[in-house]
Amino acid sequence: MTNADVAALFASLADLLEYRGENAFRVRAYRNAARIVESLVEPLATIRADPSRSLEDLEGIGADLAAKIGTILDTGRLPALDEAAAGVPAGVFAMLRVPGLGPKKVRALVEGLGLETLDDLAAACREGRVRGVKGFGEKTEAAILKSLAFVREHADERRLWEEADALVAGLLEWMRRCPAVERVEGAGSWRRGRETVGDLDLVAIADDAAAVMEHFRRWEHAGEVLLSGGTKTSLRGPGGTQVDLRVVAAPAFGAAWQYFTGSKEHNVQLRSRARDLGWTLNEYGLRRLESADLEPPEATTEEAIYRALGLDWIPPELREGRGEVRLAAEGRLPRLVEAADMRGDLHMHTTDTDGEDTLADMVAAAIRRGLEYVAITDHGQRVTMARGLDETRLRRQWERIDALNAALAADGPAPIVVLKGIEVDMLERGGLDLPDALLAEADWVVASLHYGQSQPRERITARIVEAVEHPAVNVIGHPTGRLINRRPAYDVDIEAVIAAAARTGTFLEINANPHRLDLDDHLAAAACRAGVRVVISTDAHSVRGLEVMRCGVLQARRAGLAAADVVNTLPWERFRDVALGRTSPSDAERRPG
Repeated sequence: MTNADVAALFASLADLLEYRGENAFRVRAYRNAARIVESLVEPLATIRADPSRSLEDLEGIGADLAAKIGTILDTGRLPALDEAAAGVPAGVFAMLRVPGLGPKKVRALVEGLGLETLDDLAAACREGRVRGVKGFGEKTEAAILKSLAFVREHADERRLWEEADALVAGLLEWMRRCPAVERVEGAGSWRRGRETVGDLDLVAIADDAAAVMEHFRRWEHAGEVLLSGGTKTSLRGPGGTQVDLRVVAAPAFGAAWQYFTGSKEHNVQLRSRARDLGWTLNEYGLRRLESADLEPPEATTEEAIYRALGLDWIPPELREGRGEVRLAAEGRLPRLVEAADMRGDLHMHTTDTDGEDTLADMVAAAIRRGLEYVAITDHGQRVTMARGLDETRLRRQWERIDALNAALAADGPAPIVVLKGIEVDMLERGGLDLPDALLAEADWVVASLHYGQSQPRERITARIVEAVEHPAVNVIGHPTGRLINRRPAYDVDIEAVIAAAARTGTFLEINANPHRLDLDDHLAAAACRAGVRVVISTDAHSVRGLEVMRCGVLQARRAGLAAADVVNTLPWERFRDVALGRTSPSDAERRPG
């Protein structure tokens, strides 16, 4: 059983307990357990097998949860889940995917109408029986019926962050044209930089909410209006994406923006701190409990909300309930890496293999972006589908790079340094796809795994660790091979890879391609904790591909990485010494603390 399997069982148990009306603290405990386990990099089985360690050493895991994890690892089942599921229709989990139907509402429908499947729910809506259940009306019935069709068509479908970002940018531009809008901002998982985004959330300040809602409904991409009220409107955008707009008065904006940004786990922790101070916190702001002596301060901005709670302002990317509140209370939040910190791009392709633009075009585009150095890393010969380079063709490319560098420096200091690189393949049988002597001449070597991804875990791990230990390899490209919403990561002992990288000084890549974002945020954070520095690279196959660097930076921010954790934030002179010379960075270049 993997960590993800264990987390899924705990999440399912939380849903079932809430459905059955069990104690809210038990529900929250299992949801927290699911979150904690899902974020772990080290396998639970490894921790449990170590006689010197205990699952109870994990923050948030007590004796009861540790015992349940042990049972899951031994049997593949969670008896408490089996008990909670007894007598519950199998279709309940499917119904929980319907927008607006939480566990309590699903229970009311199941018990009130005897429903067992999504088909039963659809029939009940068509026959007008849902409106007869307490808490449901004709409009709700119609909304459920419409949502059912969408759930079936787009089951588990979420947009890549980059796609959602384009939608948000256009929508914000449209809403800012409205004279009644004083301010409007994006919120939700988009603002937190999640790699995939479901619904889109906007929060606006306005006195005339009706005018703002009317303007929102006239957006050129607006489809079906799902809900329209005095302060909230929901509609379908492109591709069926649900977009929610909330309008608040100026004094409530900070609280509303914070609340609707989330995450749920983060907000729960903030509300707990507020209660400790004798206050309540919700989307309307801070309010004094009757038992409290001290009135909360005015908190019209996010910064004021956090300050009132004794916290530094927490960047949205960190708001996932992973310890960021404790760091903010202690004044130890990192200064997260920013796009402006990036000095180089160390993974890109040209028309010499499967790129769309020439070497000269890619370098010119990098100069326009203000980069100080780039590495040209076309594919090695194993990737025949991309017309990979053999030794002869690679040497010819390197000759052209030497000539280009000379031309750039002909009239004074060169605006950029172009490194002679290669993306070599880790062969299925072991080794790399180009001779060691040739790789030793390269300025920069990316080693990646493109074939044999279904090999056993031990074999894949051995191939990657071998590449990590190779003296010519600088960085491991897209280390887990996943493609978001398309292909899972290959089965690899990533802990062993991270440990090898820490031992050898080899870097690990955060591939900024929005379909990859590999390493993910959990693994990038784990690498950082192990002392491994990462490289954020675009893996660009065209000039426009250089633009995705921001996606990789966003992923690094979600991992809590500072500029010092990312090697290609170094200026050229330091990068040349630290990265190419494999020397250790000075204390000044390491993250504080």
